[in-house]
Order: sequence, then structure tokens, then C-alpha cells
Amino acid sequence: MTTKQIQLIAQSVGVSEKSIQNTITLLEEGATVPFISRYRKEMTGSMDEVQIANTKDLYNKFIEADKRREAIIKSIEEQGKMTPELLLKLNNALYINELEDLYLPYKQKRKTKASIAIEKGLEPLAQVIFAQKDRNIETIAEKYLTDKVETIAEALQGARDIMAEWINEDIQARNAVRKLFDREAIVTSKVKKGKKEEGAKYQDYFEFSEPLSRIPSHRLLALRRGEEEGFLSVDISIETERGTDALDRIYLRGLPEAKEQVELAISDSYDRLLKPSIETEFSNISKQKADSEAIKIFASNLRQLLLASPLGQKRVMGIDPGFRTGCKIVCLNEQGDLLYDTVVYPLDKKIEAEAILKKLILDYKIDAVAIGNGTASRETESLVKDLVNKSSLKLAGIYVVSEQGASIYSASPIAREEFPNKDVTVRGAISIGRRLMDPLAELVKIDAKSIGVGQYQHDVEQKMLKDSLDSVVESCVNLVGVELNTASKHLLSYVSGLGPSLAQNIVDYRAKNGAFKSRDELKKVPRLGAKAYEQSAGFLRIHGAENPLDNSAVHPETYPIVQKMAKDLGVKVAELIGNEQIKSRIILKNYITEKVGLPTLNDILSELQKPGRDPREALEAFEFAADVHKIEDLREGMVLPGIVTNITAFGCFVDVGVHQDGLVHVSQMANRFIKDPNEVVKVHQKVQVKVMEVDIPRKRIGLSMKF
Repeated sequence: MTTKQIQLIAQSVGVSEKSIQNTITLLEEGATVPFISRYRKEMTGSMDEVQIANTKDLYNKFIEADKRREAIIKSIEEQGKMTPELLLKLNNALYINELEDLYLPYKQKRKTKASIAIEKGLEPLAQVIFAQKDRNIETIAEKYLTDKVETIAEALQGARDIMAEWINEDIQARNAVRKLFDREAIVTSKVKKGKKEEGAKYQDYFEFSEPLSRIPSHRLLALRRGEEEGFLSVDISIETERGTDALDRIYLRGLPEAKEQVELAISDSYDRLLKPSIETEFSNISKQKADSEAIKIFASNLRQLLLASPLGQKRVMGIDPGFRTGCKIVCLNEQGDLLYDTVVYPLDKKIEAEAILKKLILDYKIDAVAIGNGTASRETESLVKDLVNKSSLKLAGIYVVSEQGASIYSASPIAREEFPNKDVTVRGAISIGRRLMDPLAELVKIDAKSIGVGQYQHDVEQKMLKDSLDSVVESCVNLVGVELNTASKHLLSYVSGLGPSLAQNIVDYRAKNGAFKSRDELKKVPRLGAKAYEQSAGFLRIHGAENPLDNSAVHPETYPIVQKMAKDLGVKVAELIGNEQIKSRIILKNYITEKVGLPTLNDILSELQKPGRDPREALEAFEFAADVHKIEDLREGMVLPGIVTNITAFGCFVDVGVHQDGLVHVSQMANRFIKDPNEVVKVHQKVQVKVMEVDIPRKRIGLSMKF
């Protein structure tokens, strides 16, 4: 990395150059974002995960540009066209678009109008005209007539073709048009001929225009989808005169006759070469920006969903509701292991269904019931509540759980591996039950795109989406921490420094040797080397370990510091934990070393107060309106309890218990201007909403939070 690149990253992230340099060094050494954020605060100046992730992204972009620079330099040198001046420009160019502009004149291309004209010997004529110092251009052109160039008009046309290509490849011209596009570009769309009826869902875009600089991401992605599906024609452009006028100011000078030819070349260059090229460039840039914004929303929603409140280690009954096929019932122990499964038919055999449910709750000492929110969810919820009330059963709660993606999980190789002898319906009910116990541990098994949050997830750049969502999952898993002796290999695979292979090795070692008794025992796991141990150990917990620090976020590398703290106070390490009186006697400055400063020491003290504390909020009970079960039950003006299920750039969707989420548009979220819905709501938040509109044929519900 060059000093200039470091400076630019530092300016963008808003931290010191030293912090950026140290962060890049750590990344190059194989450190993960969660590890750097948690355990290397002294090196980074306490940069948070977002800043470190941004540093990583910018670093990767500069690395990509460096690789492209090498390839371009090699290509130009092989052509024998490299000059000291060009090499200096290439080495000073920081971004890929700058490099591509410099490379454009040397890029190997198929035959063009200009290359054909050059082959006919018309380049000297183009040079004479472009200089605009000569009169009698036609007389000069006559000297270039050959058996390949038979007329003066043909000679002048060839010269214009060459000049048009020169203009297109001139960085000054390209930047002039870029500036205009940046300020003035308009994105327009029209319906394609004969596609009105078939593309009716895009009718808002049949005659549409909006400044490119102001169009929101969801609207641009909708336009792109309509274009890809063949219903819309989309264009990004500026007024042609504005483009050609900017070029005229650069190139037009000198004598009228030559100037007229150059003016024609400018117009041709703009229409045929420059505009399409810059339009494509801005189309790509705007798409990347829209993708980034959509992915940012998806990532934010996913984070909130993964960090949803867990019930914890309780015995749970999971119910996948159904009318015709019955309700699939599973009973799970505190670790989420399957104890029993069956099917009941409350619609046809209500008394029998109640008897079975009661027996299972008592026999398996069930603490809570998780009901999927699909078909027959409300009816099943009513059945269980009635049973509990009239039988005086004691439960921690009855919860309706999102079953989005449960069917994906139940048919996946992961589910088949976990429950090879159970069908998909049983696996789905298990997933519902486990989601109540620990949403994070269960949802990591499902492709994030199938969880039901976000917008246009299938339209954005898929690698960028996957990388972003993987980072979110990794961040959430490491924030919460993972119980080493009970975690699935899928959960372990997201722990800093591990991955699927080492996660499998840990599970295999655990199966062969029994529960881990200490973090140090991790070093015995095959192929888990010093680096993987360093990166992962602090995020793994061992409940009941001999060393209480093994069940905390204190990293093993700082155990000696905690031990010295305890020794200096004349107590054991275990006595430090949770004892505010003893802990208050610790003088932190006494434990500062070359590598460990106050940020890490303060983290250690916080962890000693509540070691291994789950950062997620406690689970709260929630009930939908008792008299609302289907969309036909809704009336304008009703005020109902609901749960936020998804957040988009234009608002949020809320489940009010009718199997069809309603939309709270961003303009209806508060009695003030709201730019970002995340200012007001988060996924799984309980809210009160007012019904503003009910469109039963289109299954649309308009809601408001302003009342």
C-alpha cells in the first residue's frame, strides 16, 4: 500500500493513518474483523467493526486497482508504446476508471471506423484538420485519394472517424462529459411496445423520469428489473447539446473550414462513442450504488433478526400449524434435541388434539410453545391458549415465530444430516421450536436470502450480497459468543478464525473425546493451529469450566493479567467475577503493558462483572388482537398491535396477525420527516399501527404509526 492510498482510506474512514496502517497489517496477517475490533483496540485506536470493515473494503479495492495497473503496464510495454510520461500517469492513478481511461488508446480492439481509415492512410489528413490551421481542406483531402479512397467526401469522412476516436479516448473529453452526467443525468423509462398489459405491475414506470442523482435505490432496482424482464426501456442521458457544447469548448479553434470538420467529428464522437460509453459507466455506477444501499438495508435487517431475543435453554414445543395436513408437533429439550414428534388434527378432532397437547406438555415438562406464523397460525395459537387456561398449565409463554425459510432448512442437506430419519414437516417444526430458543443458532443454517428480510435481494450483485451477509452473520455470532460444547458445526463455522473445516474437526473431536474442559484443549483439535486459536478462543465459551475465564469474553492471551489482578488483591480469579467491591480496588494503570492498554483493560473489567453475558435483549411476550385473524376482519381506523417483519428504503412491513403484512410507508412512520426507516423501527419490534387502507383483491394493507 502506498502512503497516498493509506491517506485516502484514513480520510474516508475518519481515523488516523497509523490506525489504518495497523489495521491493514492485521488483516494481511489473517486477523478477522470481529477479532481486530474486540482484541486489538490499542493498535487500531478502538476502531469499531464498521470502520474496520470499511477499511477492509477500501483496501481490497486498491489491491484490485494495483493488479489492474500491473496488467495494463505489461500490455502497453509489450506493444512497445510505453513512455516515461505515461508510466508516471499510470503509477499515479489511484482508481480503476482512471487506469482504464489511460489504457483506452492502447487497448486491443476489433476493427473500428477509425482503424479502417488509418489503414487507408488518412491519419495525416486527420492530424492536419484537427490542428485547424489550414484553409482549403478539400484541396488537402484530394492529395489522399487512392484506389481505396476514391472521393474527397470519403477522405473527409475517414478523417472525421479518426478524430472522433481521438476525442473519445481523450481523458479531458471523457471527464468533461462525466461531470455533466454527474450533475445533470436523467434516468427515463418507457413501456415497450405491446407490453402494457403483461407488464402492468410496472405501470408507474411506463412514462417515468427522475434525476439520476436523486433516484432512490429501490426505484432504480425496480426499473432495472422491469428492463431485464423485457417490459421497460431504460435510458440514462443528458441533453445532447450540453454534451457537444462541452466538447466544442475543448476542441474548436482556428480556421472555419477545418473547424467545421472537427465540429462534425465532435458530434459523431459524442453520439456514437462517448455518450454510450459514459452512459454505460453511469449505469454501472448507479447500479452499484443502488446495490450497496439495498445490501446495507438487507444487512441491517438481518443483523436485527439474528440478534432477536432468545428464550434460552428451556424445554420447547414447536408447532408447524396446518388445516388439511394437521399440526406437526415436536418436543425439544433444553439443548434443542428432539424428544418426540407427532401430528394432531385440531380442525377435525379438537378434543383429541387438546388431550395430546396437554399430555405432551406434562410428560416432557414443556416450558414454552413456539407456533409458526403460517397458515392456521392464529387458530392454533387460540387452541393452545384455551387449553392452557382451562387446564391451568404453567408455561413461560406461547409465542408466534416467523417460519420464513423453515421450509428451505427442512429440505436442506443440513437438515437431512441432523435428522436423516425425519420428513421435512418434522424438521420444519424443529426449526420453529429452535428459533424461539436461540434465533441466531438456528438461522445461521439457512441461506440469508431466504429468511424474508431486505429488498430486491435477487437483483443485486450476488457476490457483494453474500460477502456482506456473511460478514453480518460472523459479526453477530462473535458478538454473542458460542458455547463450545453444544454449538452445531454450522454455528461454529462462523466463529472468528474457524470456518467449515475446523468447525467439523471440533465437532468430531467433541464426539470422540467428550466435552471440552478448557479453551486450551482446543489446541488438540486436528489442524487448529496457533493463528486459528488466537482468532477464535475469545469467542468460544465453556460453561462450567474449571477456569471461570473460559466462560467469558476475556481472551486467553490476557489471562495472566487477570491472574495478576487477583494475586495483587489476595483473592482467587473466581472471587473477582461479579464482585463489584473487590473489582473496584483494581488500579488499571498498574497493568498497562506494551501491548495492553486501557481499552482492553476496561473490556476485561466489564467482562468480569458479567462474564459471558448475552448482549441480546430479554424475550417479551406479544399477542395479536384477539378478534382479527384474516384480512377481511380489518377495518379502516382500527388500531392494532403488530410486529415489524421487514424494513425497506420506503418503509416497513408489519404483521398484524392476518397472514398478510401491511406496509407503513416512510411518510406514515412519525410526525416528522424520516429519511431512513431504521431511525424509527427495527426488525421484530412490537408496534401499534392504525389501518389506513385495505385492498382485499390485491391483498394490500396500508398502515400508519401516526395517530
